[in-house]
Amino acid sequence: MEGERSLLTGVGISAVGIGMYIPFSLVFFHHVTGLSFTLVGLVLTVTGLTGLAFMPLAGSAVDRFGAREVNLALHAVRALGFALYPFAESLPAFAAVALVTALADRSFPVVQQSLIGEVARGGARDRLQASVRALQNAGMGAGALLVSGALALWGTGGFQYTAWGNALAFALAGALVSRVRPVRDAEATGSADRPALGYRTVLRDRPFLGLTAANFLTALGYAALSVLFPLYISTWLRGPDSLTGAAFTVNTALCAGIGVLVAGRVRRSGARRTRSAALGALLFAAAFVAQIVLGTLRPGQTVTMVALLAIVVVYTVGELVHSPSGGALSVSAAPEAVRGRYLATYQLSYALATALAPSLFTVLLAVDGRLPWAVLAVAALGAAAALVLLERHLPAEAVHATPPAPVTAPVPAVAVAVAV
Repeated sequence: MEGERSLLTGVGISAVGIGMYIPFSLVFFHHVTGLSFTLVGLVLTVTGLTGLAFMPLAGSAVDRFGAREVNLALHAVRALGFALYPFAESLPAFAAVALVTALADRSFPVVQQSLIGEVARGGARDRLQASVRALQNAGMGAGALLVSGALALWGTGGFQYTAWGNALAFALAGALVSRVRPVRDAEATGSADRPALGYRTVLRDRPFLGLTAANFLTALGYAALSVLFPLYISTWLRGPDSLTGAAFTVNTALCAGIGVLVAGRVRRSGARRTRSAALGALLFAAAFVAQIVLGTLRPGQTVTMVALLAIVVVYTVGELVHSPSGGALSVSAAPEAVRGRYLATYQLSYALATALAPSLFTVLLAVDGRLPWAVLAVAALGAAAALVLLERHLPAEAVHATPPAPVTAPVPAVAVAVAV
C-alpha cells in the first residue's frame, strides 16, 4: 500500500512520545509545570472529559476534509502543546494548553481508524490494524524506557526534556503521515452528497449501533488490565505490587512480539471478522472466570504469581484476536462518505468504558473481589453472542476480510448438449 510504511513508522514514533508521559502523567505534568498534584489531576480530569465531547466534531471534520488532513492537524496540535508545557507555569496557562492537547488526544483514535480505512482494503485492514497495535505497544514501552533513562541522567528536570521530546516525536510522526496517499472508492469521491449525511445516518443504522454496544461490553475488559488488575492483586490476593508490573510487562511484550503473527493466523484461517472478534471476547471471558477461581482458592504466593501470569497470557491472546478483527469490522461497516462520524460513534464505546471503569470496578471490588470479574465475564459473553447475532445484519464486506466467492448455478445438462 502506498504510504503504508510511512504511516506505520509515524505510529511507532508517536507511540514513543505517548509512552514518555502516559505512565507518569501526574508526576510528569507536576514537574513540568510546577503545579500541585491536586491541581494537575483536576485539570487533566476536566480537560479529558471535555475532549470526549469533541470527538463527534472530529468525526465530522474527517468526513469533510479527509482523515489524513485531520490527522496532520492533530499531530501539529499535540506537538505545539508539548512544546509549550514547560512554559505553562500558571494554572490558567496549563489549563489552556492541556485543554487544546486533550481535544487532540481524545479525537486521535477516531482519526487514526479512519485513516486506516482510507489506505487499506479487505484483509489488508486487519493486517494494518494488528501492525499498528504492535507498534503502539512497542513504542510506548520504548518511550517509558527513555523517560527512565532521562530521569536517571537529569533527575526530575528530565521531564522538561521529555516534554520537548514528545513535541519532536509528534512533529516527526506528522511529517511521515503527510506522505500517505489515501485510496478512495469511486462512488464516494464526490463531496456533493456529503453535506446531506450526518449523525442521523449513524443513529438510523441499528446494526452498527449494536456493534458499538457490543464493543462497549468488550472495552470494559480492555480497561481491566490498567484499573482492576492492580487493585485486585493488592487488596484481594494480597500479592506484591511487583506482580502488577510483571503483568503489564507480559501483556506489552506479547502485544509487540506476536500481535502481527496472531492476527495473520486468524486472517489466513478465513474466519469471519464477527466470529474472530467473538472468539477474542470468549478468551476474555475465560481469563475473567480464571480470576474468579484464583480469587476463591487464594493459593500460596508462588502459585498465585504463576497462575496470574498464565491468566494474563490468555487475556492478551484474547486482545490480539479481538482487536484487529473488531477494528477492521468497525471501519469496514462504516460507509466511506460518513466514516468519520461512524467511527466517532464507535470510539465513544471505548471512551465511555474507560471513564466508567474506575468507579464501577472499585464499587464492585468493595463488595467482593470476585464480583467485578463475574460482571466482566458476563459482559464478554454478551459481546460474543451479540457479534454472532449481528453477523447477518452487517454488510458482507465488513464481515468477510476476503469477499466470499459467488455461488454459480450449475449448467443444465440439456444446455451443455445443445452447446456441443
